[in-house]
Amino acid sequence: MQRRTFLTGTAVGAAAAALPLAGPAYASATSATHAHHRGRAVEVRSLDALQKAIDAAGPATRIVVADGDYTVPADRPLTVRGRHGSRGAPITIVAASRGGVVLRGERSFVLDDSSHITLSGFSFRQSTTLDLPPSCSHIRLTRNDLQLADIEGLHWVMVRADDTVVDRNHFHGKSTLGIYLGIEGDGSEGMAQRVHIHRNHFSDHTFAGSNGGEPIRLGVSPRALSSAHAVVEYNLFERANGDPEAISVKSSDNVIRHNTIRDSLGGIVLRHGNGTLVDSNYLIGGEEGLRIYGNDHVIVNNYLAGLSGRAMVIGSGSERDHVPGESAADRRGNDAPDRILIAHNTLLDNAGGLSGESHRPHEPRDVTVADNLFVGGSGNLVEMANTVRFTWQGNILFGAAGDGNIPAGGFLRADPRLVAGPDGVHRLSRTSRAIGAATLYPAPVTHDIDGDPRGGRRDVGADEYATVPAKNRPLTPADVGPHAP
Repeated sequence: MQRRTFLTGTAVGAAAAALPLAGPAYASATSATHAHHRGRAVEVRSLDALQKAIDAAGPATRIVVADGDYTVPADRPLTVRGRHGSRGAPITIVAASRGGVVLRGERSFVLDDSSHITLSGFSFRQSTTLDLPPSCSHIRLTRNDLQLADIEGLHWVMVRADDTVVDRNHFHGKSTLGIYLGIEGDGSEGMAQRVHIHRNHFSDHTFAGSNGGEPIRLGVSPRALSSAHAVVEYNLFERANGDPEAISVKSSDNVIRHNTIRDSLGGIVLRHGNGTLVDSNYLIGGEEGLRIYGNDHVIVNNYLAGLSGRAMVIGSGSERDHVPGESAADRRGNDAPDRILIAHNTLLDNAGGLSGESHRPHEPRDVTVADNLFVGGSGNLVEMANTVRFTWQGNILFGAAGDGNIPAGGFLRADPRLVAGPDGVHRLSRTSRAIGAATLYPAPVTHDIDGDPRGGRRDVGADEYATVPAKNRPLTPADVGPHAP
């Protein structure tokens, strides 16, 4: 691809002189006018022309930005204000080729009071946060490459707009404090509603501090009791080493499913909030697994293998429950887990198995641990601290690792006869004792991690024995990011 360099258009003559290729430095006035017409495409070759096209855009306008390296003036960001597409006819601002438009400077796009806007194919290199404010809705960031300035404390993308979609982007290359993607909301306690984060690639965060470098932070402690109804699915995390929490959930009523976290320090942590579903995630070859605080979570079908840390932690609380009106200081404390369901997970060859915590005063209560598969070669498979009213049933343990303190009657010692597939995932073989051995009713799952139906007699662990190829598998870079299907 031939690359061109564009200036910002402060002076037409200067901008034109910088163009090595033939053609107008700015889109013609006629082209800008076409933006008023529904469904017309507008091609622009400068930042000034892009701004004019944005100002004139309506539903179904498609603005195509010529490839090039653009420096956006600090006092004249690309402003999307009062622009509204519609459902099925968004205003689309897209790079001529994916990654071919590089946006540098303090800011790139600044959005306000706008809806149904799509930003696609850009290489963002700005030095301040790309903010989607609560005055907007239905904003989509798709197929972008994000490597913002590596500044201490800089959060790269902050979503506060309802119904935002963040899909098929690559976030990479940060070594300092700050998160890749945050989801918050209006005011001090609100959460953006129905945000959908999928098919993104989060990689190579090397911040060595103890916390503050999460790839995804879904909420923050003052917003813990606010429902977000966000869905985080089919994302790949690799070398996400900026924080022990690769997906940090700090709000309520979310879905975290079908993500792959590989070779990373961070795991999935339900740090604040209640009522989140964690379903069918792969955590492979990293350090942290899944850590749980708060109430009424459902943890099913997850596969945690080869982790050098604790695979799954049912935490303890500094507070029994967080409540409305409590102080910000109290809200930062850990909420003891209550009424958690942990079922049909596979924990395989991790340094630590299922464990608890004892350094806070409030123990977990009313937790069901059923039909999980715990396999390991050393240490203990279950090491819980204080618990109250736990139900243990139908679990299968195997390997040289000890049982630990799992109650007798809550498990069976048996060889699950796991076999590694071409994707490296260990699944049940035909003669496994785990087949048809699940005990929990009503069934908490309808399908397994592969996407196979569970049927009437469910198998123990994340996998349901099947002879057909798995529909789902651990994600690779080819499945996510700007060039994903």
